[in-house]
Amino acid sequence: MDLGVAGRTAVVCASTSGLGEAVARALGAEGANVVVSGRRGERAGQIADELPSAVGVEVDLTAEGGPDRLLAAAADAFGEVDILVLNGPGPRPGGAAGLTADDIAGAVHSLVLVQQRLVEAVLPGMRERGWGRILAVGSSGVVSPIPKLALSNTGRAALAGYLKTLSAEVAADGVTVLDATTAERERRPVEQVSADAQAGIPARRYGRPDEFGAVAAFLCGAPASYVTGTALRCDGGLVNVL
Repeated sequence: MDLGVAGRTAVVCASTSGLGEAVARALGAEGANVVVSGRRGERAGQIADELPSAVGVEVDLTAEGGPDRLLAAAADAFGEVDILVLNGPGPRPGGAAGLTADDIAGAVHSLVLVQQRLVEAVLPGMRERGWGRILAVGSSGVVSPIPKLALSNTGRAALAGYLKTLSAEVAADGVTVLDATTAERERRPVEQVSADAQAGIPARRYGRPDEFGAVAAFLCGAPASYVTGTALRCDGGLVNVL
């Protein structure tokens, strides 16, 4: 299947490891111009060198001016952004009782405000050209809050609400907005705990990053142009809701 992303420019946030790297590699394999980004600039450059058309950018998106620096680097390398993949680490773990206003503000900054800044910067161009993809790598905590991840549950739910609202506003302009969700799990370095956890997943194993990357690449492609405003879980059937 031709995903129709060859020659299009994709900015993938936090793509120096894990799911972000998998998405960057999947899009690169489909011919997209990929902007690999993260705090580890050397690693971003290494990944970019392994892709057909890519550039690595060292950036801390939570720092002042971070989103603008990333998009400026993307524009310098490839021009207008066609695909924006929102991704990044979650806030510290912990329960909801005892959280401070600063704790909540920090979660909102890293999980909502940074993403909103990136979206608002690339959205006008996408709407003008009549084509754009905004994909957020989310968490199952949005539909089923995860114990001891109160800040992540709060911030990611707020981001999902923003993106869902946005999707209806821009759908007619050829811009889709999606949430590709992966389940967050505690993976303690104990073999029995790992075995027990995998036994609780209907697929009976942990997912591979490349499997997630393939799903994300499809959602960013032309064949998925009628899919918007929805969350698609890639979790082996772990979350027991539709």
